[in-house]
Amino acid sequence: MDTLKVRDAKDVEQVVRAAIASDQPLEIIGHGSRRLIGQPMATNALLDLSALNAVTAYEPNELIITVQAGAPLADVLSLIDSKNQQFAFEPIDTRAVAGHARRRNHRRHDWRWPRGSRRIKAGGARDHLLGAHAVSGFGDSFKAGGRVVKNVTGYDLCKLLAGSWGTLAVMTEVTLKVMPRPESERTLVLRGLDGRHRKQGNDGGAGLAVRCIRRGARAEFRVSSYGGWTS
Repeated sequence: MDTLKVRDAKDVEQVVRAAIASDQPLEIIGHGSRRLIGQPMATNALLDLSALNAVTAYEPNELIITVQAGAPLADVLSLIDSKNQQFAFEPIDTRAVAGHARRRNHRRHDWRWPRGSRRIKAGGARDHLLGAHAVSGFGDSFKAGGRVVKNVTGYDLCKLLAGSWGTLAVMTEVTLKVMPRPESERTLVLRGLDGRHRKQGNDGGAGLAVRCIRRGARAEFRVSSYGGWTS
């Protein structure tokens, strides 16, 4: 398999146009942390975005961050954590479940991350995606959205691109909202619950996790089940 490593959006344009000319499908990866999901692609060409790994802009006061498509998620989380901020959509690490030990990263289909219990209130990653730069299937660069929370530039193409698994475009850069991190957080686990509190398909050991999150004088309580399901 030919691995095509790119350095910037111009390189992505050239790779996509070459693939069109040769009628060759492209598999798009960042660091390969989601390659085990779905069926393997029938292609001999791999578009590697791992070199696009920079944080291009971070404005803590404006609650936005812009990262390239191959920026490792662990590095991004460490950066915003240093400013007492977090992603509202609560990205989680499923590598142990999937049997994959590589680093997490932002890339073309990671906006379908399984979300934690905050999804009930905050939504998924696509709900916090403000803007994106991408390369279309014709090899042309375009952008959607912007770097402001209130955006009225037209169709919300970012939400369309999020979760498209690289079938609509190759995202090279994304801008996301961030939120203040809670001052404190506690989790209360209730074990041994009866069947009324279990989702169909749980194999015993079900329980509820109650999280108390404090922001100043305000406290929030979140309840979720563990064992594979969220209530």
